[in-house]
Amino acid sequence: MKKVMMGISFILIGFLLSACGSNEEENADASGKDTIRFGATSGPYSDMVTKAIAPLLEEKGYKVTNKEFTDYVQPNKALANGDIDANLFQHKIFLDSFKEEHELELSEVIIVPTAPMGLYSNKFEDVQSIEEGSTVGVPNDPTNLARTLIVLEDEKLVTISDDVDPLRASLKDIEENPKNLEFVEVEAGQLPRLIDSEDLAAVPGNYALAAGMDLTNALALEEMPDDYRNRVAVKTEDLEKPFVKDIKEVIQSEEFEKIINEEFKGFGKPAWMKEK
Repeated sequence: MKKVMMGISFILIGFLLSACGSNEEENADASGKDTIRFGATSGPYSDMVTKAIAPLLEEKGYKVTNKEFTDYVQPNKALANGDIDANLFQHKIFLDSFKEEHELELSEVIIVPTAPMGLYSNKFEDVQSIEEGSTVGVPNDPTNLARTLIVLEDEKLVTISDDVDPLRASLKDIEENPKNLEFVEVEAGQLPRLIDSEDLAAVPGNYALAAGMDLTNALALEEMPDDYRNRVAVKTEDLEKPFVKDIKEVIQSEEFEKIINEEFKGFGKPAWMKEK
């Protein structure tokens, strides 16, 4: 009888220890992460992480690291592999296309202010003074070219097809070119150099900033749809975790917008910020 009672006692103790261990694991999950590992392409969005996002998360008690990438492939692969917890470098069209092509479970958290495409020139002071037959440097990749065509149409320099595919856009999508502009296609990163050799150039905001250009000096800046604005992305399985909710909360804060206004002049704000 004594042995039976001792056996029952050991079983009960084991059950209680198991239950305590289970509770501890649940509490750890509920408390979230202590460190958030961001990834961003070098330039303005890496700066946005270090200057605007990280300090506010650190006020919440997180340690924040930021890994810089020099291409548009590795940040999503690193996120999917768990090497980083969140990234900031891409717009919706790229994210949706990339995750479908590579079969990745990634989701956006929130859209951030984004450096817009701009028309720049050392020859003309405004869009109205652009002359017949002027040469225009444009990006040779479909996504950035689609944005360029929209800017040119908004400024009434061209008319484009109603069904431009942002993943397959080409100069053939131009239906009317009243000033007979001549287009010079180059890699987007080379466009700042074309401002000296061509009459004007359409330069994506990140490359303009990397070249030390002032966004506010553009002849025109794009009124980009939110689909073209960059966003924070995480693994889909993490979307409801506390650290992701905290990322979203700090980006929605007045402190974040103040830093954007002071440090990121010329960046276009997403609809949710304009509606505040």
